[in-house]
Amino acid sequence: MRLIKQNFERDGSGLVTLFPEEPEDMWYAYNLIRPKDLLRASALRRVTTESATGSTSSTRVHTTLTIRVESLDFDPQSSQLHVSGRIAEETKFTKVGQYHTLDLELQRNFTLTKDGDEAWDSVARGIIKESCDPVKSADVWAVVMQEGLANLAVLTGARTVLRQRVEVAIPRKRGGRASDHDKGLEKFFQTTLDTLLRQIDLTESKPILLASPGFTASSFQKFIIDTATRTGNKALLAQKANLVVVHSSSGHLHSLTEILQTPEVMARLKDTQYAREGKLMDEFMTLLRKDDGRAWYGPNEVEKAVEKGAVGRGGGVLLISNALFRAQDVAIRRRWVRLVDKVRDVEGGDVRTLSSEHESGKRLDGLGGIAAILTFPLDDLDDGDEGAETEIPHENTDDIQI
Repeated sequence: MRLIKQNFERDGSGLVTLFPEEPEDMWYAYNLIRPKDLLRASALRRVTTESATGSTSSTRVHTTLTIRVESLDFDPQSSQLHVSGRIAEETKFTKVGQYHTLDLELQRNFTLTKDGDEAWDSVARGIIKESCDPVKSADVWAVVMQEGLANLAVLTGARTVLRQRVEVAIPRKRGGRASDHDKGLEKFFQTTLDTLLRQIDLTESKPILLASPGFTASSFQKFIIDTATRTGNKALLAQKANLVVVHSSSGHLHSLTEILQTPEVMARLKDTQYAREGKLMDEFMTLLRKDDGRAWYGPNEVEKAVEKGAVGRGGGVLLISNALFRAQDVAIRRRWVRLVDKVRDVEGGDVRTLSSEHESGKRLDGLGGIAAILTFPLDDLDDGDEGAETEIPHENTDDIQI
């Protein structure tokens, strides 16, 4: 994402103009745009005109529209963002109050205006800063597989996206006749490789994780190298050093959680956002199992810990899901923003916003979307809070289970 223009007022209102350059930027835009914001972007509008004789004709025209946002629809598979609302500024082709859905596009500016006090809060400004960071973590590809099944996923700075699932029937070995099985396995490997090559850019040098139970992943690695050598595909052969074979308990995508915790993968991905988030969640779960009062989760428990000054300097960490900041109710969003500001700016603690599209973020969502590692132990924070829950906004996701 490229920042074109930024103008914030003292009361927290203001506008930004952004230029999305890659699909990942649409995810940041989805987390930035909220209902009641003003969004200005290029649009394709169907316009009906009537001639002097009374006949009508309909044409599509390119124009620029400003809408008051009412709803957002984000497709995580295609990284497409559709924003609906009522037109807020009259144009040659439209009137104020008419409905329109803006489809934000790559390589086209959009301008976002937020009105009211604290509209551009610290979380919103942080999203802009992160999305426009030129050194965002590079993508990593993962092929999680078992015989007959392969899940191709891409891990970016903010998301884990299933790009393709490959399923090929492989005959079992029966009565010493292994030829049918071997032919089926070769067909499976070839289909998986062809699918992978349609997804990745061989000119880029990025890790490609191959994970499976048994020896499927290592056999697939050998198949890739043999194929590249036989066909003279130098670009594919150059990826040999990027192929990382690891063990997983299954060929399903939820195995990514354990894959990212293996020493060889952590060594390759230690500086990436998802690796850091995964390590923090592992640390939290370790403390939670110890039950020594230094790990708490849930909105009321964490807020009590912050009030008591236990999430501050000296090791205090607030873990919060970015799904909480997508709350439709402004008051609910403001509750979490103020908690983040207090921990970071007043108490001096560390705040980590975990992506709900990564495995670590899904684990945190399962705990209510918020947790904390305390600088000193506290007991009985959950007294009187039985049944207290916080609602986490949900969006369309695939069938990943953690």
